[in-house]
Amino acid sequence: MSISRRYFLKNTGLSLFGAAVVPSFLRRAAYAMEQPGRKKILVAIFQRGAADGLNIVVPFGEKNYYSMRPSIAIPQPSQRSESGPSAIDLDGFFGLHPSLSSLKPLFDARHLAVIHAAGSPDSTRSHFDAQDYMESATPGVKATPDGWLNRFLQSAPHTDATPFRAVAFSASTPRTMMGAAPCLCTQDLQGFHLAGKANRGAQLLASAYEEMYASASDRLLSSTARETFEAISTLQRIQIGEYQPENGAQYPRGPLGKSLQQIAQLIKSDAGLEVAFAEAGGWDHHVNEGGVNGQLATRLKDFGDSLAAFYNDMGDRMADITVLTMSEFGRTAHENGNRGTDHGHAHAMFVLGGPVKGGKVYGDWPGLKDHQLHEGRDLELTTDFRDVFAEVATRHLGVKDSGGIFPGYAVSPKRFRGFLG
Repeated sequence: MSISRRYFLKNTGLSLFGAAVVPSFLRRAAYAMEQPGRKKILVAIFQRGAADGLNIVVPFGEKNYYSMRPSIAIPQPSQRSESGPSAIDLDGFFGLHPSLSSLKPLFDARHLAVIHAAGSPDSTRSHFDAQDYMESATPGVKATPDGWLNRFLQSAPHTDATPFRAVAFSASTPRTMMGAAPCLCTQDLQGFHLAGKANRGAQLLASAYEEMYASASDRLLSSTARETFEAISTLQRIQIGEYQPENGAQYPRGPLGKSLQQIAQLIKSDAGLEVAFAEAGGWDHHVNEGGVNGQLATRLKDFGDSLAAFYNDMGDRMADITVLTMSEFGRTAHENGNRGTDHGHAHAMFVLGGPVKGGKVYGDWPGLKDHQLHEGRDLELTTDFRDVFAEVATRHLGVKDSGGIFPGYAVSPKRFRGFLG
């Protein structure tokens, strides 16, 4: 696959200086609630490592769940174990892991929905392959050159797009953002600035690169470089100050909390953000996963509190925002001999936002009896993740024809779960 110089600069120009160039954003002028033509925003969060959907959204009404997980099952809401609290009842059958207590008010407010028994129809148990398939949205096909979110960006080009239309908070451009549409990739917006004496060296370096690109004989190269540095110059003029979350929001100090706080900063600065990507690792618990306490509980506390902080911080702006979570696959229905779980199949996805018809666990529950399990060991799939993605793309982002976004898949609204109005 050949990569044009324009594509290369668009995707790497702003990150060329790493954590030394673009300023942190952060104060915006007064916000008018009735702002016509406001853009819809998608925040996609990947739980890398295969999150255990059965202990995240607990089917406490399923008797077999407890026989399959004698040491790591989450107690029913009506019970309390010696090791801690119980599942948080959602609908009489499903409950949240107790570490996700901060999400219960969002569920009760009907702004948080769950899609259970969701995932990829491909049965691979390889993290690498499963993540690739989900981010490209082409299960079983390794040759897909771009990611589904990048294809969305290509399908809806904007003449007024800023360098911050698509931002990935990651060490490198994630598979889902790869493609012809520009994407800024960074781990920390706070380091992206040139102001101040401490950054004098970085400022000189940027100036040198700007001069080099400005003098390039290739008109396309020079033009693209100017666009890049004009964006940097614009950002340098934004007043830099400490960001103060609103509405009492307190972001956890972990990577996900930091990423979501900076996504909030971008949104409030009106920098043109439409698609943001963040990731949270550490979900591969083969040994000592834990139940109400332990490794999974710790991860879920950070995960849930990060989502809740973002929701509270954004306030009325959540009317235009949808947050979508995913993981490459789930875990085995039975715990293993090390009090952990192994690579499985279907899992649970969250959808959060103002447009979400929440307060409900969506999907067809396949059951956990032996004959109901996928390959005799995993939660069976009843919702293809592409139908979840497609519902978000069409009903939230406004895509008219999603065929190009999901190549080889016949998208049908009949398979949508209805979690978006």
